[in-house]
Amino acid sequence: MSIFDELHTSLQEAVDIKQDKAQASRVTRHEVADVKAIRAKLQVSQTEFANAMGTSVDTIKSWETKRRNPTGLAAKVLATLQDNPAFFNELASH
Repeated sequence: MSIFDELHTSLQEAVDIKQDKAQASRVTRHEVADVKAIRAKLQVSQTEFANAMGTSVDTIKSWETKRRNPTGLAAKVLATLQDNPAFFNELASH
């Protein structure tokens, strides 16, 4: 099977799934952390949170308003903070 045939088959499968003619073989969902709730629980300002996360206040604002979603390492750190708020002090000290 050529790469064109593989792509064509894959695209047809995507169309069938979108039109509810077939089911996806797997579905991956990622829970996006509620940054505003995490920060409120920690009782820190956006500036303090941004400094601890090593990012800008604008990025924190974007995450809180859901304009952008944290990805990669930031998403993992936020998930850790959600599960273990005491980790914030360790994070902020570096």
